[in-house]
Amino acid sequence: MPDKNCNLRRIMFFCLGILACGTVVFQFYLMIQNRVASLTETYIRFFSYFTILTNLLVGIYALIQCFKKNSGEYNAPGNGTLTAVTVYITIVGLVYQVLLRQTWAPQGNQKIVDELLHSIIPLLTIIYWYVYENQENLRYSQIKSWLIYPLLYLIFVLIRGHFSNFYPYPFLDENELGFTNVMIHSFLIFMLFVVVSLVYIAIGKQLALKKT
Repeated sequence: MPDKNCNLRRIMFFCLGILACGTVVFQFYLMIQNRVASLTETYIRFFSYFTILTNLLVGIYALIQCFKKNSGEYNAPGNGTLTAVTVYITIVGLVYQVLLRQTWAPQGNQKIVDELLHSIIPLLTIIYWYVYENQENLRYSQIKSWLIYPLLYLIFVLIRGHFSNFYPYPFLDENELGFTNVMIHSFLIFMLFVVVSLVYIAIGKQLALKKT
C-alpha cells in the first residue's frame, strides 16, 4: 500500500508545480497582450527575467518530484537541489520586496500574478524546503555548484543588454548607471546568493540536529 505521507507529498508538490508553471504561463499571456516590441523580442525579454526563469524552475522541479516513480526519493543523498531552488526563489522575493516593489504599481490580473511570482510562490517554496528537504545531507561545499545558475544568468543579461539596450532590471542597466556601478551591483547580488545559501545550510544543519 502506498505510503500516505508520500501521497500527500506528491499532491503538495503537484499543487506547487501547477501554481508556479501556471502563473508563468499567465504572465507570458499578459506580456504578449501588452507587448511593446516585436514578438521575437518579447519572447526573448520574457525569458530574460530571473523571476520568470526561477518560478519556472520551481514549477518544473516540483512536478518532477511529483511524478518520480520512486515516491520516496525526493532528494538524492547530498544533492540539496531543493535548497538550491529555494535559495533562488528567496532571492527573487527579497530583491523584489526591497528594490523593485516601489518602482511600479500593477493593477488587476497583473497585480495578482505579480504577488504570486514574487511573494506567494517564494513563501510556499520556503515552507516546502522546511518540510521536505533532507537537511542532514546539506554541505557548504554544494554552494559552488548552486552559484552556476545565477552567474550564467548575470553574464547573459549583461552581454545581451550591451548589444540590445534592454536590461530586465534597473540595477543592471549599464546605459543609466554606467559599467562600474553595474559591476558593483552584480557583485553585491552575487554575494547575496552566497550569503542566503550559507544561511539556508546553517539553518538546515540546526534543524537536522534537532531531529536526531
